[in-house]
Amino acid sequence: MGDTIINFMQEKEILEKNDNITDTVEINTDENAAGTLDLNEQVTEVSEVEKLNIELQEQKDKYLRLMAEFDNFRRRTAKERLDLIQTAGKDIVVSLLDVLDDCDRAEKQLQSNADISVQKEGVQLVFNKIRSTLSSKGVKAMDSINTEFDVEKHEAITEIPAPNKSMIGKVIDEVMKGYYLNDKIIRFAKVVVGK
Repeated sequence: MGDTIINFMQEKEILEKNDNITDTVEINTDENAAGTLDLNEQVTEVSEVEKLNIELQEQKDKYLRLMAEFDNFRRRTAKERLDLIQTAGKDIVVSLLDVLDDCDRAEKQLQSNADISVQKEGVQLVFNKIRSTLSSKGVKAMDSINTEFDVEKHEAITEIPAPNKSMIGKVIDEVMKGYYLNDKIIRFAKVVVGK
């Protein structure tokens, strides 16, 4: 048992000596002798903690840059979206300006000309131009009268007795037309249904 205590004490002394020994760097003191460094070169050793701190700073910097870039992206897309919303109907409005000009001309004709047939013809031309302009932009009227009532397309205002049995469950009258824009319903038709 005494020998193990001595061996243990010797091992402890060896470990303590090794802890006190600093890392030695082979320095070349003579230009003809082998060595890795000259005396004039600075010996810099970076500890593991310093390496981790440097890496942490780099990651923080990358994170901050990424967050700033994302914030700029979000602001830019919000501004673009707002601009798009404000000018979304510009194309339709510009195309309807011609119709508005025709309305002004028709109004002048109504005030200066007493011939009813000429006035009707002018107003009908304006109506046709409105329809053709909207049609060219993808607006299409829904055909509802004498069709089956469909909750996906129609909004029933009221039900009335059907004039004959074949009209039960069908649209008898249309109070307000429904419209499609590029085959998507933009307004439901308000209809009267036979019961």
